[in-house]
Amino acid sequence: MRGPTKKQLTLIELVDQGLSVEEIATRTGKLVASVHKQLNRVRRKVREGHFAPAPLPIERAAATPRVYLAGFDVFRSDALSHGQHLKALCQVRGMIGLYPLDKEVPDELEPRVKAQWICRANMDAIRSADVVMANLNDFRGPGEPDSGTAFEVGFAAALGKPIWAYVDDDRPLLERVSVSTDGSAAYCAKGFAVEDFGLNVNLMLACSARIVVGGPQTCLDAMIASMQFS
Repeated sequence: MRGPTKKQLTLIELVDQGLSVEEIATRTGKLVASVHKQLNRVRRKVREGHFAPAPLPIERAAATPRVYLAGFDVFRSDALSHGQHLKALCQVRGMIGLYPLDKEVPDELEPRVKAQWICRANMDAIRSADVVMANLNDFRGPGEPDSGTAFEVGFAAALGKPIWAYVDDDRPLLERVSVSTDGSAAYCAKGFAVEDFGLNVNLMLACSARIVVGGPQTCLDAMIASMQFS
């Protein structure tokens, strides 16, 4: 089926913007009668099933996958600019990135109330997302991702959201954490057992998310290659 011509697409876009026939005529330098004729031709093509009308802006937005960008990146010294970078990576791949720092926290709130506000805002963003992408790299200790990010992954899992994650190091925890052995068991420096399932992060994370070795670009590309976010 042949689609609309460039001229027809331009006309449809102007109509979607809410312009009147007279305004379209002025914008395109055409006679009002000519614009009417073109519009009637487009309507006839749509009725006859030759091509579908262009989706409305709200329809395009609703059809665009929304990705919640979880991670300790919000603690970086360049957190805001890095967030824009992550969102740009999403945009060029036809997705909308939702960054935890997108909403500005009201200055007048007390610290504890401010923390609660941030928590609610992030949870609401996860609810509105189609998929969560998490940075599960080590944060404040070897083998341990950011606890806030781990919570967000768990929250997304409870909501049934697809979860993707990325890490730089694919080695098992036993190779990444300093351990001492006692028979067949391995213990970290604080005396706690280190799990040995051949996974590079805690099993609750590894079994809940599709983990990609690389950076956010690699993870986003893997999402697209999968064709589904499930």
